[in-house]
Amino acid sequence: MKIAFFDTKNYDIESFDSYIKERNIEVKYFEPKLNIDTVELAKGFDGVCVFVNDYLNKDVINRLYELGIKAIFLRCAGFNNVDLTAAFGKIHVYRVPAYSPYAVAEHAMALYLTSNRRIHKAYNRVKEYNFSLSGLAGNDLYGKTVGVIGTGKIGRIFINICRGFGMKVIAYDLFPIKDSDIEYVSLEELFKQSDIISLHCPLTPETTHIINKDSIALMKKGVAIINTSRGGLINSEDLLQGIKDRKIGTVCLDVYEEESDVFFEDKSGHIMNDETLLQLIAMPNVIITSHQAFLTKEALNNIADTTTRNIVDFFSDKLLSDTEVCYHCGNQANCKRERKAKCF
Repeated sequence: MKIAFFDTKNYDIESFDSYIKERNIEVKYFEPKLNIDTVELAKGFDGVCVFVNDYLNKDVINRLYELGIKAIFLRCAGFNNVDLTAAFGKIHVYRVPAYSPYAVAEHAMALYLTSNRRIHKAYNRVKEYNFSLSGLAGNDLYGKTVGVIGTGKIGRIFINICRGFGMKVIAYDLFPIKDSDIEYVSLEELFKQSDIISLHCPLTPETTHIINKDSIALMKKGVAIINTSRGGLINSEDLLQGIKDRKIGTVCLDVYEEESDVFFEDKSGHIMNDETLLQLIAMPNVIITSHQAFLTKEALNNIADTTTRNIVDFFSDKLLSDTEVCYHCGNQANCKRERKAKCF
């Protein structure tokens, strides 16, 4: 089992090392992201391990197959950066379905609380011995309506957090949970009723730019938008215009549509070319973190554990029904093989 790890950071190496030694996996860590320019680094390996901003399109998949790569191991839950159709029949794809849904849901609320109560601004003031409260007024969460788009594990945990604050919760999901206590509404009604909208759905053709100029037009004036899922769920230019028009009151982002060349990297000594991101960062009612919602010790441990188990089980020819994804099922319940065999 010889695996090439791409887009690795110090915290990846620290969390994976003990599992790699324990499970006798040969690994080489690469700092660059996997894409068409770096794919040759995979030569001589049996599999590759990638993260959210590695880009595995058809050309990369085909070259990996030519190099003898047998499996792609995602150390994340999302798989929108992998061309599953191109991979089918050539390279198996595995992911980490749930590493710590609590980490992401908690970060989503932390972002909103920070922005709403101006904690980041108050912190900076006090560091300069400015104890004025001017401009720091926020809003009570109690009684507010929060609209949750996506009611998977993370979405449901976020719903429970909101209920703890006494908030009214409404939700939208393409696949509503049957016999649940969640109040589902249409997407249009969610946009109209919500004081706060939080995104917890995967990035699919149906959800791409689910937040856009048309949906923003339906929202309440002063609405808050939280996104800790995938950047492509929001049309960034439309979001920026909604802020400028004073329609959107608060924006909390842990992801960004064009983040792949920016997030996870130290760009403090560089001139930024992304004008939309620059303007978002400059807005006083926008708070952005660099895709760190997953970053807890518990989550990193779970990612390393599940990923290395995926590697060992795959090369031991064991069935990984819960973690394999393909274009037929997307790891949903409608798998044609009923999750009783590998996808091909």
